[in-house]
Parts: sequence; structure tokens; C-alpha cells
Amino acid sequence: MPNPHAMEGQPPLRPLGQRFQKRVERKGLRPRYAAYVIVVFWAIGVVVFGIVERLVDPDTFDNVWLGMWWAIQTVTTVGYGDVVPGSTAGKVIASFMMLGGLSLFAVVTGAITSAFVAQAQKQRAGAREPVIEKLNEVTIQLEALKADLARLERRASG
Repeated sequence: MPNPHAMEGQPPLRPLGQRFQKRVERKGLRPRYAAYVIVVFWAIGVVVFGIVERLVDPDTFDNVWLGMWWAIQTVTTVGYGDVVPGSTAGKVIASFMMLGGLSLFAVVTGAITSAFVAQAQKQRAGAREPVIEKLNEVTIQLEALKADLARLERRASG
């Protein structure tokens, strides 16, 4: 049976990808989960880029741990400057990490903001606003006056 979710010409998703896609289709991708995905992605990225940086620039990064320290500094946009890649390949890797670090903070900030907005909307929905209540009362009174007026018009004409 062909996968209805697979795009034409694309290979089918692996079971984990299918589960993730079904969950997103069912519940949507909440900002909190997007933040989790990005944090996990960059935690793995720090390890991978730290190792790659050690392999690409062994003169600057004399061990893997120094490469990971540099990767953490770069992703978090701290950049102490104590360790800096010297090779062009290392600088290209650093560029991707800096842009990724900015995206990490953008999504985390968006998730936090979204949570605050959702909480404020719930509080507003639960609290009755006096202006809305007054408008509802006026609407009820207006409907009653219209009904009385219609009844009086029927008496006068009948």
C-alpha cells in the first residue's frame, strides 16, 4: 500500500519521521516542541561540530573537548574569543553555527512569548469584561422593547 503522506518522487519517511508527521498533522507543531527539537538538534550539533572542527583545524583545536567548548560558545553567541578557527573550512563551519545559534534563540524566545500570550488569552476568556456585559444587557433590553413595540402596533392595527 503506498504511503499517502509521501510526496511524489520523495523516498518514504522512516517510522520515526512518520510518527512525527502524524503527530504534527493531528496536533500541530507547538512552539514548545519546536524549541525542544532545535535544542536537541543543536546539542547534537555541538558535539558533531566540535569533532569536525578538531578534524578540520587540529592546530587550533588540540582536542575534541576544546572543539566542543568552542561550539558551545559559538551556538550561544557568547564567543569569548579564546579559541577561534584558523582555517577557511573552520570559519565556514563557524558561520553555520552562528546562524544556527541565532535561530535557536529566536525559536526559544518565540515559544516563551507564545506561552505568555496563550496564558493571557485564557485569563481574558475566563474573566468577564464589564463593557461586554453591559452591551449584552442593552441588547436584551432592546429586543424586549422591539417585542413590546410590535405588540402595540398589532393592537393598534387590529
